[in-house]
Amino acid sequence: MSSQKPLRVVVAGLGNMGRSHALAYHTNPGFEIVALVNRSDVPLPDRLSGYGIRRSFEEALRDERPDVACIATYSDSHADYAVKAFESGCDVFVEKPLATTVADAERVVAAAKANGRKLVIGYILRHHPSWIRLIAEARKLGGPYVFRMNLNQQSSGHSWETHKQLMQTTSPIVDCGVHYLDVMLQITDARPVEVRGMGLRLTEEIAPLMYNYGHLQVLFDDGSVGWYEAGWGPMISETAFFVKDVISPQGCVSIVMKEGVRSDDIDTHTKTSTIRLHSAATGVDGKFAKADEVLSMEGEPGHQDLCDLEQAFVLKAIREDIDLTRHMDDAVKSLAVCLAADDSVRSGVAVKL
Repeated sequence: MSSQKPLRVVVAGLGNMGRSHALAYHTNPGFEIVALVNRSDVPLPDRLSGYGIRRSFEEALRDERPDVACIATYSDSHADYAVKAFESGCDVFVEKPLATTVADAERVVAAAKANGRKLVIGYILRHHPSWIRLIAEARKLGGPYVFRMNLNQQSSGHSWETHKQLMQTTSPIVDCGVHYLDVMLQITDARPVEVRGMGLRLTEEIAPLMYNYGHLQVLFDDGSVGWYEAGWGPMISETAFFVKDVISPQGCVSIVMKEGVRSDDIDTHTKTSTIRLHSAATGVDGKFAKADEVLSMEGEPGHQDLCDLEQAFVLKAIREDIDLTRHMDDAVKSLAVCLAADDSVRSGVAVKL
């Protein structure tokens, strides 16, 4: 790879994720940043300060003719930006969620296929060694499964402002839920058939029709069931804010966090601390046949390391022409479940999938 000409990349959106992806491109010799795009000036890390910030994504595509477009803007612009990039001859990395409607997500996938380009969606947990291990251990147990997952964030200051901006278009159970629906889908391989949602607006700082706390329940055609909970804001409790637990008839596999971690620490959203494996097998005396096994995840990658791994995968997918059909299909499917849950919150009825 290192002997090949670097891929020229435009990065659109310079929030937390956009800056991290830009740093990944900056440090990877397989890429060359040709433009950073944001609608306003924002502080940049020293390593990015020499690039400058452009205002127009379309002009950057036209003027720079990049090989790759990284789209880390707010969710409502993802689909249009991605399609424009494909039509300009780019391969595309787009942050999750892929779009704000299923139709737009399908439009992006269709544009990737029509233009013969790669589409990688920002499911960062797919590149995390600990989550890869969690999924593998859960699959070994065999289904049907119970999935118990949440990620609540007690946010204030800049973090709360970012959350309020996100909630102008996307609810918490959609924005974060796609990650964990993707994990469920990777473990069970079953088809989601029904989803139910509930939510509550806990602040007047967001629009009357938006909610900053949500909970979804999903049913799969193999009998598996799962729930996901997400809440954002200064009123959210930090008690049990991070639950990642998969149960089957054979036992369970769980992520156990260290005491004292904070819900608004971005590394907390991916770091696993330890994985606990529990077997349901019992001996003739009715007691458990073996003690739980605790797998230390010491030395696991942090947030920036994961973004580096994610963009290294983008480079590999392009250079080695990796088939991303399942990757794209899973992204649409997980988004469809979360959007159906959002519809259920608003309608008060379960949604058949």
